[in-house]
Order: sequence, then C-alpha cells, then structure tokens
Amino acid sequence: MSYVHINQLAKAFGEHTVFKEIQFSIEQGEFITLLGPSGCGKSTLLRCIAGLDPINNGEIWVDDNEISRQAPQQREIGMVFQSYALFPNMTVVDNIGFGLKMKGLDKPTIAQETQRFIELVELKGKEKHYPHELSGGQKQRVALARALIVRPRILLLDEPLSALDAKIRKILRQQIRAIQKELNLTTIFVTHDQEEAMQLSDRIFLMNQGEIVQQGRPESIYTQPANTFVAKFMGHYNLIDARTANAWFGIESATQVAIRPESIYVREAGRHYEPHISAPQSATVVSHQLLGNVIRYTAAIGTQHLTVDLLNRSSERLFPVGQPLELLFNLNEIQPVRD
Repeated sequence: MSYVHINQLAKAFGEHTVFKEIQFSIEQGEFITLLGPSGCGKSTLLRCIAGLDPINNGEIWVDDNEISRQAPQQREIGMVFQSYALFPNMTVVDNIGFGLKMKGLDKPTIAQETQRFIELVELKGKEKHYPHELSGGQKQRVALARALIVRPRILLLDEPLSALDAKIRKILRQQIRAIQKELNLTTIFVTHDQEEAMQLSDRIFLMNQGEIVQQGRPESIYTQPANTFVAKFMGHYNLIDARTANAWFGIESATQVAIRPESIYVREAGRHYEPHISAPQSATVVSHQLLGNVIRYTAAIGTQHLTVDLLNRSSERLFPVGQPLELLFNLNEIQPVRD
C-alpha cells in the first residue's frame, strides 16, 4: 500500500454534499497539490485528513495505519493555515517550540531543536519577537517551523501563501519546496493558483465540485487536459468546436479541441515551417496585454476569438489593435477534449 491512501472518502454538511467517493494514494516524500476553484472541496478534504472535520464515510490510511477515527493530536499530522494561527502572547521561540513542550521534552532539547528550525526557515535574529512585530512572510515561516518541528508524518498546507504579496510568495514557495525535499516530508498543499501548483508539485489533483477531475504530473495536466474544465482552468487554453477544427486543420473530431496560446504563431515572411505547422489563417488583433516577457494577444478569426502568447522580444514587435495577421497552429499540440 502507498504511504497515504484515501479510500472512498465522503463529507457532507447537512444536506450539502462537499465530496463523495474521493480516492487517491500518495507515496512517501511526495509533494501533492489539491488545486481547484474556491468552493470545490479542497480545504474541507484537507481538514478531514487532519481530523479537524469528521468524515461521513470512507477511510484514511497513513503508513499502513487506519486513522479515520483518531483524534487530530493522535494522527501525527502537521497543518499550516492561511491565517497563521500563532499564539499572540508568545515569542517566535515559544511559538515554534510549543509542540515539543506539549510532548514533554526537556528544555535543552527544545532549545536545540527550536534553534535548528529557526535557522531552517531563516528567522535567526527574530527569536524574541512577538507575532505583531513580524511581517506576513515571517509569521508564515513561524507557522511552518512550528508544524515541522514535531516531525509530522504528513504536512498539510492550506493556502498558506494567498495573503502574501507576490515577491514574498515566490520566496516562500522556493523555501517550502527546499525544506520539504530536505526532510523528505510527505506534503499536501491546497491552492487555487495554477502557477503555484505547477512550480511546487510532484503531482497535481485538480478538483471541481467535490470531484478529482484529473490527476498527474504538472506537465501532463497542462499539456493533456482531460476535459473542457481542465482546459479552461489550466493555461488559458483556446477551445475550438469540432466543425471549425475540421475546416481549419482537417481534424476529424467528435468533440471540441484545445490548443494552448503558446502553440499559436504569427507567420513570418520568408520563414520555412515544418509539416506539423498548419496552413495560415487570416486574423485581426483585438487587444493585447504586456505580461513581462510575454505579450498576450486576443486575435479574431471571423467570430472566433483566440488567445495568443508571443515572446516579448522588443517594442517593435507589438502589434496594434486592428493589425491583420496570419496565424499558424502547431498541429502536434492540438488536443481533443470532452465536455
């Protein structure tokens, strides 16, 4: 059996079913992300694994032990919340060492371990500070260290970075992943941020309306969406109906097809294109957005609007609204998708 096995898990609040028949397995040391829109059940699933919310049916197995009916403190699971949940009247040292104190460890051991984890999360010099004296990123590091110091069998992270600014989020993402790898810690991370999930995960479980609609490695989720929901949620896919796909590409499909914005090119005069590149389609620029190293265009072919991502090589390459273009499509990267 895998290190973590979730078997036919079900949860409802009164008449409202949050999820049912949830089933998946995780290997030891894996970093798994539960990804999906708000309200899809991912945070409730995390709380059920932690024992904070009771389940209605199913089983939770960790390291060949069935823990579904155990109290949270018996499960040896660490959890970090979006809200930090620090003790306001305790210093950084006392917050981080609290779990070891509850376990009854001696003071020298607590001091030694606490200092180790303070250094691990790069909070040296902040030992005597109280939560109100820390930045958001520093508070989240304290919460992370407090969860890690008790050596949990599983670490659960419930949108821990969503309240932070973009720069701090990027730094903490890297730190969390580095620490997780160093400790070989089985981790389940909840987010609604696709970029975060792609950067951090060994595997992604994409949820919608209480179901896991697709699971796999980030690259497979991104390049091979299972249905239209996944295509829309991951990477701004363009969805093209079967009739149009046949007319443009000669593709016989019973369903819509999806193509990523970066798999559409603007034809350059005099350039030779390989056979897997489609014949050109005449288009017009509707709008554009500058996204740093990428320019995201909306282009129209008749009534069909498409998202096209091009590398931002220079300001001379910026096509104005109304500019006519010829678009080419990478036929190898067009995916049929079911509804």
